[in-house]
Amino acid sequence: MTSAVRGVYHITAFSWYAFIVKNLNDKDGEDLPSGIFVYGGPWKYLTFLNLLLQMTFFGLAAVNDLQPGKKAESTLSKFKDFLFSVFAFPVGTFVVLLFWAIFAYDRELVYPAAIDTFFPPWMNHAMHTFVLPILLGEVLVQPHAYPQTKHALTALGIVGLAYLSW
Repeated sequence: MTSAVRGVYHITAFSWYAFIVKNLNDKDGEDLPSGIFVYGGPWKYLTFLNLLLQMTFFGLAAVNDLQPGKKAESTLSKFKDFLFSVFAFPVGTFVVLLFWAIFAYDRELVYPAAIDTFFPPWMNHAMHTFVLPILLGEVLVQPHAYPQTKHALTALGIVGLAYLSW
């Protein structure tokens, strides 16, 4: 894949996630359905954290694309590959698959009907559907260097336990 196409893809994905996060932030003063942000605000939701993770990853990928010289050997490139392979892809895939599996079983468990008036359907899909196709597009446009399995699982496990404990 040419570097221009890759750069446009990363900038577009970053812009998409920045747009979604901004829209979520703009809802801060609106009347919320009862119980939605009682403890921890949006930070308690893996969906919100995943959006920030995806935005961060694609932002770093766009910055890496703008770097002159040997990108594959740079510290930024190695960190970007680590972030994608250990966090962005697994967490993004997990959020999409788990959300829709639970939604199909009992919608009220993850996305009560009362939220439909607060989050329009397009935003629901932006947070819970489009993440996976964007990640799969990343797999197609950018080869990644993957860390050792034990290091990746250790890092993912530590972050997962930290999330569950809070």
